[in-house]
Amino acid sequence: MAENHTRKREGRAGADPAVAHFVRYLTHERNASRHTLEAYALDIAQFAAFTWGDAARPPFAWAGADRFAARRFLVEFQKAGMEPSTTGRKLASLRSFYRFLEREDYVEQNPFAGLRAPRRPRRLPGILTKEEAVRLIEAPERIARREAARGDRPPETGREYALLRDRAILETLYSTGARVAEIAALREGDVDLLASVVKVRGKGKKERICPLGAPAFRALREVLRKADEIWPAGGGRREARPVFRNLRGGAITARSFERGMKAYLAEAGLDAGLSPHALRHSFATHMLDAGADLRSVQELLGHASLSTTQIYTHVTVERLKRVYEEAHPRA
Repeated sequence: MAENHTRKREGRAGADPAVAHFVRYLTHERNASRHTLEAYALDIAQFAAFTWGDAARPPFAWAGADRFAARRFLVEFQKAGMEPSTTGRKLASLRSFYRFLEREDYVEQNPFAGLRAPRRPRRLPGILTKEEAVRLIEAPERIARREAARGDRPPETGREYALLRDRAILETLYSTGARVAEIAALREGDVDLLASVVKVRGKGKKERICPLGAPAFRALREVLRKADEIWPAGGGRREARPVFRNLRGGAITARSFERGMKAYLAEAGLDAGLSPHALRHSFATHMLDAGADLRSVQELLGHASLSTTQIYTHVTVERLKRVYEEAHPRA
């Protein structure tokens, strides 16, 4: 019910001429993703409903919203107990929207200009040790060996492929530091086994090249070979085929892999609440621990800002402090 109500709001806001103009700008000039467009639509619709009421219909009087209305809108979310990151995103969305309206002469001033986002608590991401990362990556293979050792029946082709695929995904996540959605979206044309690299598309559809370590190279080669056995027709041009498939032959989704990862966390004796992102965090921390420079790690992760990457230096320092406190006789 609440979801339908939200969609109606978004639909009404989308019918506003200024909003429609903004969406065209994001789509054609900024090349925004569908996820980004949906986030903007939600935030703008919520502000319109908050300011003029749920019953209001477009066109909305965007120029009539002042700084006090903007501040009240943000404060309302903080009072509702929303995460600072959520309130901060809404501020960024509406500030961008009003900046566009100002530039296109819909309004004379931006009521969100100068407002500050609530301070976010600095959270250090969950990091696996090198040994834990290896245990997790090898979990599908251990499960496959155990199932094969039962000997009561040969492994099903789909099950065999799924375990090979998941091992390859885990290897590739840790080898590249990529996000799980980036890895799930890989097509065969993005993989260059001769050069041992993959091309991933990150946020804002920006492309970057990620090197493959030897274990990830072998796992990818094996899973591609197995896919050719199961789907010999391939399903279209080779370069457009998904690297990691579901059992119907289509591309696996990030959400599907996250659900399946629970079994591998249990097999590895790790926290069931960990997500595939833990391998990205671990990649960055282990690289910095081994002496990689921050700028290179930023490039490999696809971070737009170096400050985003710097959180991993805090992780490293915190670990050193723990080691010091546990080991030094006068800590």
